[in-house]
Amino acid sequence: MDETLNELGETIAAGLPGAVTGYDVKFGELTVFGDAAQIVRIVKFLRDDPSCQFWCIIDVTAVDWPGRQKRFDVVYHLLSPKQNQRVRVKVQIDEITPVPSIVDVFPGANWFEREAYDLYGVFFTGHPDLRRLLTDYGFEGHPLRKDFPLTGYVEVYYDDEQKRVASRPVRLAQEFRNFDFLSPWEGTDYVLPGDEKSSDKKY
Repeated sequence: MDETLNELGETIAAGLPGAVTGYDVKFGELTVFGDAAQIVRIVKFLRDDPSCQFWCIIDVTAVDWPGRQKRFDVVYHLLSPKQNQRVRVKVQIDEITPVPSIVDVFPGANWFEREAYDLYGVFFTGHPDLRRLLTDYGFEGHPLRKDFPLTGYVEVYYDDEQKRVASRPVRLAQEFRNFDFLSPWEGTDYVLPGDEKSSDKKY
């Protein structure tokens, strides 16, 4: 398996000089590293080249590394039903550098890119409708960034008494310092509500 993936990685690197900076095979998975500005060229090659035929877009997401100069990895997952293979493409960008949208190559990337923009703040140039997807109207910030604060923001909700949409400060349902990390499956030092009834049962 790894030998086949290595051959595929060499084929991709040879077919995309200047766009692909390297590749890696770990745990039976191929990861291709590329230049963010060349991502459209990379995914077109992966889709159209007879040795690749990665026709299906599976996901576009990001990973936040706040201590790094190029803070974000933008990660693309593609599937080749013909070759029965998967490939992961990673490109690195900083907070202000946009990435070309691949919607013209894979229309299914539309909402994936919107999600990455909404949750990480990654901009995709050429996207037909780059709006927030999961957060509320008027939301500020990007919740999956590692420096995003847990308090100080507001959430939008429907108030049934006022019969309208309203906002309120975000409130954590349970303080982390009081969180019970004991698993009920492994047993706790106390009786959970309802468990006292099971002690009298005969199995």
